[in-house]
Amino acid sequence: MRMRELGNGGLKVSALGLGCMGMSFAYGPPGDRKEMTSLLHAAVERGITFFDTAEVYGPFTNEELVGEALAPLRGRVTIATKFGFAPDPADRTRWSGLDSRPEHIREVAEASLKRLKIDVIDLFYQHRVDPEVPIEDVAGAVKELVSQGKVRYFGLSEAGAQTIRRAHAVQPVAALQSEYSLWFRTPEEQVLPTLEELGIGFVPFSPLGRGFLTGKIDESTTFDSGDFRNNLPRFTPQAREANKALIDVLTLIGRQTNTTPAQIALAWLLARKPWIVPIPGTTKLSRLEENIGAASIELTPANLREIEDATAKIKIEGARYPESLERVTGR
Repeated sequence: MRMRELGNGGLKVSALGLGCMGMSFAYGPPGDRKEMTSLLHAAVERGITFFDTAEVYGPFTNEELVGEALAPLRGRVTIATKFGFAPDPADRTRWSGLDSRPEHIREVAEASLKRLKIDVIDLFYQHRVDPEVPIEDVAGAVKELVSQGKVRYFGLSEAGAQTIRRAHAVQPVAALQSEYSLWFRTPEEQVLPTLEELGIGFVPFSPLGRGFLTGKIDESTTFDSGDFRNNLPRFTPQAREANKALIDVLTLIGRQTNTTPAQIALAWLLARKPWIVPIPGTTKLSRLEENIGAASIELTPANLREIEDATAKIKIEGARYPESLERVTGR
């Protein structure tokens, strides 16, 4: 597995990371702990060094899983986690909104360090921009944690260009994590140019469109009752039917290169910029190995032009989130 540098601050990680959320949260029942531990170990053995989690995943259980599984391998891995949500005082298994107050950031850092069984958080993201807390205060709180040796690098998630600039002026931002793939390209408008200008790395989450870009989901696919895709406009049967045109493009390029649609989708992201590190998630070893295979695929300029020309003619149907969730993204 090749390595990439996220930003210009020295944070080097594998070209592909592993998003761990789905092992505990959001896509149905949590995975078997022993099986997920084995999967995390397999990822390290195959060259992945970058693992993504958050306190909200579970909540808390995903950090505990990642911490326990990777503790014996700590010297070989980089662990990213996140702060920024407020637990419901009446039920700490639920979340009541956003909270990036400096005192809460410090509380989350201490709790995450314990759950992850580590002495320092490698990359600490603000999970979502909190409109009630100036981003300068957020960056200042993380700056203090960096000076105390509790955090190595500061990151943002789903932040807009101006927010990134304001935060970066207080504490250098090593990486931005946001959704980015062939079916959600909004970051190209303002965010990617800003990151390139400031020397900040980019970590696309949902690089496979929450599974859609694998080509294994169609209009007849059913999800577990606890799978949050049941609530996403882009995953209605009608939207899935309309968006199959994108899968047709990936399948065509895959046939030409003897690769899968998922591998083409990831290889396309890797070809965009040398400071982009996608974090596809999975609970299956076969999918992990398939995704890792994308890191060795070199799409030709002709391949890339063909993808651009074909996808430019496709209108993606369905919003990525319901309006209630979209209000806390992309600020």
